[in-house]
Amino acid sequence: MTTGNKGAGGNGHADHDLNCLTIEELQAHAHTMMDKQTRDYYNEGADSGSTLLENIDAYKKYRIRPRVLRDVSRINTTTNLFGFKSSVPIGVAPTAMQKLAHADGEEGTAKACRKRGVPMGLSSFATTTLEEVAEASGEIPNVLQLYLFEDRDHSRKLIARAKKAGFKAVFLTVDTPILGRRNLEIRNQFKLPPHFKIANFVEEEEPALSNDETTPTSANQSRPRKPRAYSTAGYTHGEKRVTPTGPITFHTHAANPTLCWEKDIEWLKEECCPEMEVWVKGIATAEDAILAVHHQVRGIVVSNHGGRQLNGAMATLDALPDVVEAVRGQIPVHVDGGIRHGTDVFKALALGADFVWVGRPALWGLAYKGQEGVELMLKLLSDEFRLCMGLAGVTKVEGISKEYLVKIDKSGFVARL
Repeated sequence: MTTGNKGAGGNGHADHDLNCLTIEELQAHAHTMMDKQTRDYYNEGADSGSTLLENIDAYKKYRIRPRVLRDVSRINTTTNLFGFKSSVPIGVAPTAMQKLAHADGEEGTAKACRKRGVPMGLSSFATTTLEEVAEASGEIPNVLQLYLFEDRDHSRKLIARAKKAGFKAVFLTVDTPILGRRNLEIRNQFKLPPHFKIANFVEEEEPALSNDETTPTSANQSRPRKPRAYSTAGYTHGEKRVTPTGPITFHTHAANPTLCWEKDIEWLKEECCPEMEVWVKGIATAEDAILAVHHQVRGIVVSNHGGRQLNGAMATLDALPDVVEAVRGQIPVHVDGGIRHGTDVFKALALGADFVWVGRPALWGLAYKGQEGVELMLKLLSDEFRLCMGLAGVTKVEGISKEYLVKIDKSGFVARL
């Protein structure tokens, strides 16, 4: 597969993977490549999945108002982020345990982002270390998606490593004070297969050996190993908070119901700055956007965790305009969730987003062809976005505004924004 661009539409046959011309087709390929447990884990939303579907359907409420007789022979899709010129206003969102999809895992995703010239977000619960991802990323910026654990020492160590590795920002996940209910995950009794590791915390894990078992240290030697330490989630007992124990796992340590603006944002800024910016990921209301500005975070990601947390919550695209209005340009506003086409990127930017992040499509790309599949996913969205800009009569990203959109009301009529 070649990656050249023959004009805005890229219609040259050599430019395409003829077996996969859309994100929808990429998803179909991934469906056959993933095992059921991985497919269910990646694709499920919370409870009935209504918010997951709303994230996608929200984009269908808008139509584009194209302008014509404008010179669109030179279209510039680049935008600046963390001092880097991204080839498009699209980054790969942090998603956990990518080696479940393909052996290339997060390292393959990083190499694909480097080749396509876009930023990458890395999950705290990656199956590749942040140092390995930083090396694979080269000059592209990385951001670390952070769950701030109740035992801050775990987070402090991770932040220090991210700073040393050159990560540009921490995206603090703020929409998981309690984990959402994912029924397929429960039914499947999902666990990371033993041949994979949560790489950034591997030093805290112990192998599943009994007290009298040993592990080899050389061909003729062995040493006793500790019994496996089991992990338990935190809980509140009366007035007392009992913190999580044991090796760090997603299900026992990611949720932190004690997080709050006053103590945790300031602590995080002290740990991260000036080397890394502190952003909050999971804002969905104007009220919280105003608080984010008040606490001087460097940016916001409008997100509902891919529809995996609060079922019945607003779609991120529906939440976006209120957040943008509340922020009033004081800090950048990014958005994720439900983006499946380059026109979706255009619509999000027209509603005020500065940048978008895509998650599941990257996982589908990995499942399809590893690193090459992620490159394909980014190419599809980039080509579609460039084509949309040209046909809408826009030549620069900063020229995309709500003037290019109408909204469909319940009766099917269009209304200017």
